[in-house]
Amino acid sequence: MKIQEIREIIKLVDQSSLDEFLYESEGTKIKLKKNEKGSFNSSSETFESSSVAEQPKQVEVQAPIVQETPKEPVVEKAAPTAEDSSLHKIVSPMVGTFYQSSSPEAAAYVEVGSKVSADSIVCIVEAMKLFNEIEAEVDGEIIEILVKDGQLVEYGQPLFLVKGN
Repeated sequence: MKIQEIREIIKLVDQSSLDEFLYESEGTKIKLKKNEKGSFNSSSETFESSSVAEQPKQVEVQAPIVQETPKEPVVEKAAPTAEDSSLHKIVSPMVGTFYQSSSPEAAAYVEVGSKVSADSIVCIVEAMKLFNEIEAEVDGEIIEILVKDGQLVEYGQPLFLVKGN
């Protein structure tokens, strides 16, 4: 397992509400545990097969949790009902990380109240280091953003509610 992959796992665990994470694959074992001081205690063990029993390699990693400045919350209007037939849900076509803009410094593709057409890009879903632009696929107005920037999303999870024209 590469150090960049370990860093990515640390970042994902940091952004989640998990206190402890254990990963085992092909003789590699990674254990991440958040403590009260805001840092991870992690250990990584690799077991290799050989005719002589070997002691597992153990690596201790201390990585500070990066605290990001909270972004402004999405102002919620009166909650539209999901059963409203004039509303269209834009759903995630894959499992990945939801991003409202192409980079942290860039403006969001859409905001509540934005007008979109079928080919308008509304967000990016990152999956396996590939950034996939998601199109609205409907003409209308964004009335609600259902996920937060940087949030992990599942296949078919609603991302936006759009009031059709």
